[in-house]
Amino acid sequence: MPVVDMPLEKLREYKGTNILPSDFEEFWDNRMVEVNTHELKYEIKESEIDGFDNCKFLEMWFKGIDGGNVYAKYLRPNTDENIPLILQFHGYPGASRGWFEQLSFVGMGCAIIAMDCPGQGGKGDSFTNTKGTTVSGHIVAGLDDELHSMYYVKLFQNTSILCRIVQELQGIDKERIYANGASQGAGIALVCTALNPIIKRCAALYPFLSDYKRVWDMDLDLIAYEGLRYYSRWFNSDNSREDEIFRRLGYIDVHNFATKIKCEVLFGTGLMDNVCPPSTQFAVYNNIKSKKEHIIFPDYTHEEIGEFDDMLIDFFLKEVD
Repeated sequence: MPVVDMPLEKLREYKGTNILPSDFEEFWDNRMVEVNTHELKYEIKESEIDGFDNCKFLEMWFKGIDGGNVYAKYLRPNTDENIPLILQFHGYPGASRGWFEQLSFVGMGCAIIAMDCPGQGGKGDSFTNTKGTTVSGHIVAGLDDELHSMYYVKLFQNTSILCRIVQELQGIDKERIYANGASQGAGIALVCTALNPIIKRCAALYPFLSDYKRVWDMDLDLIAYEGLRYYSRWFNSDNSREDEIFRRLGYIDVHNFATKIKCEVLFGTGLMDNVCPPSTQFAVYNNIKSKKEHIIFPDYTHEEIGEFDDMLIDFFLKEVD
């Protein structure tokens, strides 16, 4: 069986290398207090696409945790019935996929909200008030600042603000709110699920943002994880800060959130993945304690996996437990 990492039997036992900070739970409890006391300000308006009777193409803007404007596409079938909603998160770096692609979920009878991650490739305000580098990757943005100023801390908080907003939307079945994503989108979807129990199912394909120390030890701090290498060269050239750096990254490490997930998870991994190494993905999956299924694709790397996409149909449309 092809692998670029540990043998599969070892992967099935691996639970992660990166540090779990001792105050991880307290830190995120405090961040969620900020989320839950954040004044909701949002606007939903029609997009430039019109003329279709069976679907509404909408745009959503809301105020994020730092006051910046966050953008999302919002599509829904034109029906008076309460329907499922899928929160869709995109890969790194970039933006939400086009309206055409999002229509696949509308064709399933679901609403979808696809949020742009600020400062990557879409709309919305960038997080610009953090100290330190942002040029080499968002995982190290804010790493030299206060912990709550880190890019992904704010991003995870913004997805939780979005979860508060969707509970106010008309025509959404509040018992069928789901999360979906691949790569960065998978990591965000899993953290959003861990922090927000309103999400009842989560689909995650080869998640990014996990087990940073393992990536570092494998010398795969390239492509998506390239920020680790450049940050080390510029700000930790003698390696004296290694423990401190990986402890701080532990606050935004998806595998540290995994035990907080309570809902059903559909998880996919390609064993030839050299962008998000399989062990970093298994570190997430093996720590999930809720109902879960792991689909292994032995010959696939970090690429489109059509078979996994097709599994989303049954996963999101099956009867609510």
